[in-house]
Amino acid sequence: MTEQKSNDPLHGVTLEEMLLKLVNYYGWEDLGSRIRINCFNNDPSINSSLKFLRKTPWARKKVERLYLRYLKNRETE
Repeated sequence: MTEQKSNDPLHGVTLEEMLLKLVNYYGWEDLGSRIRINCFNNDPSINSSLKFLRKTPWARKKVERLYLRYLKNRETE
């Protein structure tokens, strides 16, 4: 059988993986200034952010877009 590779860069990437990479790369403070949501600015944690992002589609979309920009920037480095 032949495996097909998805063209979607988010395919197979969990929200937790995205968030961990973004926090490692930008840090909470910079992440909070790029995406203005309280869970990144007030006592931030991975768990509280994941809970909020899973319940809030518009915020998750913003994280996904920033993650895609992060991937694109990493390719050009």
